[in-house]
Amino acid sequence: MSKLPDRFESIEALEDFMTTPSDALVADLAKTPGDVMVLGVGGKMGPTLARMAKRAAPGKKVIGVARFSEKGLREELARAGVDTIAADLLDRTALEKLPKAANIVFMAGRKFGAAGNVPLTWAMNVHVPAMVAEVFRASRIVAFSTGCVYPFVPVESGGATEDMPPIPPPGDYATSCVGRERMFEYFSAEHGTPGRLFRLNYAIDMRYGVLHDIGRKVRDGETIDLTMGHANVIWQGDANTVALRCLAHATTPTSPINVTGPETFEVAKVATEYGKLLGKMPKFTGKPAPTGWINNAARMVKEFGAPRVPLPKMLEWTADWLARDMTTFDKPTHYEVRDGQY
Repeated sequence: MSKLPDRFESIEALEDFMTTPSDALVADLAKTPGDVMVLGVGGKMGPTLARMAKRAAPGKKVIGVARFSEKGLREELARAGVDTIAADLLDRTALEKLPKAANIVFMAGRKFGAAGNVPLTWAMNVHVPAMVAEVFRASRIVAFSTGCVYPFVPVESGGATEDMPPIPPPGDYATSCVGRERMFEYFSAEHGTPGRLFRLNYAIDMRYGVLHDIGRKVRDGETIDLTMGHANVIWQGDANTVALRCLAHATTPTSPINVTGPETFEVAKVATEYGKLLGKMPKFTGKPAPTGWINNAARMVKEFGAPRVPLPKMLEWTADWLARDMTTFDKPTHYEVRDGQY
């Protein structure tokens, strides 16, 4: 692949780079029989994942399924060669009418607002996965999950590994995410469904993400709470690449994989670096806790190699994007939340 760009002049340039498939992804999808269907394609990552899949395997049908409440998304995906189906995944009848694609990437879920409508959170994060696992029992299923299924671990530990039992801190969001995994695990064992549990922590795009949140606060002179003082992140293009490659690396029964950057960074140091790049003095409150939601990416790196985009480059890109006041999703990650209330 070509060298990393110095900056992104536009959203189009950003998304073109983000959806460019690696040679390894092209090879993996070539040896993975069948079409690809993305359930919950309408989120922050889904559109670029679907477009990357189509670019990597133009001979396959790539189908995106969502309610499509965002105006223009279906048309955007259609222009990229992605077929679309409007469906409510809570509707069992609608689920059963979907094509039985050989490869499923499950991206649906509910986080923000979880505490405001707890029954809906559990329905989306547990009931829907159970139905999907039953309906698509004959498919390969890569199910997006989260590093929040783990307990907080010491920040100097190197992060939670996949061998650590998923016992999260309190909160309906994280607990229901464990439920999601358990449903896929149960039905995978019951029906011999190959898959992977994709424990992501956290994806980075210029328009949202932990680095965007920190950088925006520095730019706008807002105080940064250091209590959740450490994190790890991964470029969204790298995360989507691993998700799609997992289709060729599915296991029976399904098994977890942590997807994140190999390094743990200090929020204060990142904010200080943004201060230099943006010409602003960051403001802090609080003291870093000795624990955090830190994931160990060693298994991912062993299976798929190190992420292409390193942390310093993500910082540079995000600072440049923020300095030019470019478009954002206006969807904070709330990475600093420690009580599980989203």
